[in-house]
Amino acid sequence: MAYTSENLKIKSISENSFIHISYLDVADYGKVACNGLVYLNDNEAVIFDTPADSNTARELIKWVVEVKQCDVTAVVINHFHDDCLGGLDVFHELGTPSFANSTTIALAAQEGVTAPQIGFEQLMELEVGNEKIVNRYFGEAHTQDNIVSYIPSEELLFGGCMIKSLNAKKGNLADANEKDWSATVSKIKAAYPKLKTVVPGHGAHNGTILLDYTIGLFNPDK
Repeated sequence: MAYTSENLKIKSISENSFIHISYLDVADYGKVACNGLVYLNDNEAVIFDTPADSNTARELIKWVVEVKQCDVTAVVINHFHDDCLGGLDVFHELGTPSFANSTTIALAAQEGVTAPQIGFEQLMELEVGNEKIVNRYFGEAHTQDNIVSYIPSEELLFGGCMIKSLNAKKGNLADANEKDWSATVSKIKAAYPKLKTVVPGHGAHNGTILLDYTIGLFNPDK
């Protein structure tokens, strides 16, 4: 573990990639551990999903800036739920631009929570130092707006809550499209056949086996 406190854990995947884990109190589920991602390159950092609340977001940013000595140049939001954008206010206070699917911006505004600032429809690339990140919308699954973020240099995919950890249940289906879920994840698997690391929204990271597990979990033929 690269960092641990009562409210935040940071787990190293590689020299440049880290999972940040914070905790959200969810009705019917209790205290839920929520994954996000940090990618560092050339003294710049992009954060994928904020920690679950503002104080923990400040704690994460402090670690990135003081320990890793990187500037946070962007935050990318996976979908409109609290476990993705609960600490977004802090990033905006610091002047960090936030990016998301345009539908995420609309849904967050509709929910009355802080919305990401810059929207895209299907595909958006960000530069981090001399590397790029590909953020892409493949279709509905956990929510109608969920995206994935792919880091080519790491062969790493941050799938968010659309992707399930091994042996996980279906989880929160309040805004889900169960009918399309497997097909959406199948498109992701076809687009990125060489993935080494897949990070789900909750639970342990792994390889493409998480895509296969998720496809099977929501396959209506099974």
